[in-house]
Amino acid sequence: MNKSDLIKEAIYLLSSIIEIPSFSQEENRVSEFLCDYIKAKGFTPQKIGNNLLFNRKEIQNVPTILLNSHIDTVKPVSTWTKDPLKANIVNDKIYGLGSNDAGASLVTLLLTTLNLPVSQKYNLVFCASAEEEISGKNGITQVLNLYENKFDLAIVGEPTSMQPAVAEKGLMVLDVFSAGKAGHAAREEGINAIYEALDDILWFKNYSFKKVSPFLGLVKMSVTQINAGTQHNVIPDSCSFVVDIRGNGCYTNNEILNIISDNIKSKATPRSTRLNSSQIESSHPIYKRLLEQGYKPFGSPTLSDQALMPFPSIKMGPGNSSRSHTADEYICIQEIEDALDKYYNLLNGLEL
Repeated sequence: MNKSDLIKEAIYLLSSIIEIPSFSQEENRVSEFLCDYIKAKGFTPQKIGNNLLFNRKEIQNVPTILLNSHIDTVKPVSTWTKDPLKANIVNDKIYGLGSNDAGASLVTLLLTTLNLPVSQKYNLVFCASAEEEISGKNGITQVLNLYENKFDLAIVGEPTSMQPAVAEKGLMVLDVFSAGKAGHAAREEGINAIYEALDDILWFKNYSFKKVSPFLGLVKMSVTQINAGTQHNVIPDSCSFVVDIRGNGCYTNNEILNIISDNIKSKATPRSTRLNSSQIESSHPIYKRLLEQGYKPFGSPTLSDQALMPFPSIKMGPGNSSRSHTADEYICIQEIEDALDKYYNLLNGLEL
């Protein structure tokens, strides 16, 4: 397929998936659409839940590269001025829900998979994953559970202006509980659970983890919600608060949790510890190739399916993260063209 036809195909594919609602856990229709498209190209895709994947070829005893992006979207905010489920092309921009996050990455990675020369010294697997926006267990985790140890490298398509995120912060959310004793506010009785929690809240505000990542900086902890009390004249006997923690790759989530538990009086319970930070080694062949081709590796503060991959990965795709989850989300056609060129040049002839 020549370059002009490839760009037209990318616009067709992106416009089509914008107009198929694919909110998290409701991705079946768009998954079926892509399944039919891939079958029409002569391949046999596999559906795992709402996830879709196919092998471009399969050769024994060579590395396998996974090209991954997600098909789910968040729900549109109320301030859209255009129909979010209609692909609107205005001034060489394609407007529509999921156009930037991460439809453009999805279609350019898919077309790259289909159009790379077959002479590569690796196997290539494309995966359109579900439930990325909610870090759901029926997303990429389902695929990785079935194909443990299959992949040697992943390129995760997310809007990074086609610069490579070689490191990504992890996420752990804590529910923290402090206990007190109820009493009448007018008398000197009871134990105020809010006061019991104050020292721990200040600890989260002021504590600094010693290890600092060159790409991701410090571990970041933010108290984001608090709940206590039933009425003005009752000393609260419980206080709960929520802490958002972004790991920096120098500690696992379990290591961070252990440090926290050793330093606070309250009880901290993680909602999950599975979304760890990641970083690819500078000695990895893909890292070296990125530098050779003039890219500027960086560390990403935002989460993606990369957090669930226990093997080397980078995050890289067309568009800009600042447009994600916003009204009148769009992708520039020039960004799609640029992504098709850069993915092709990065992968063609790569040796792991």
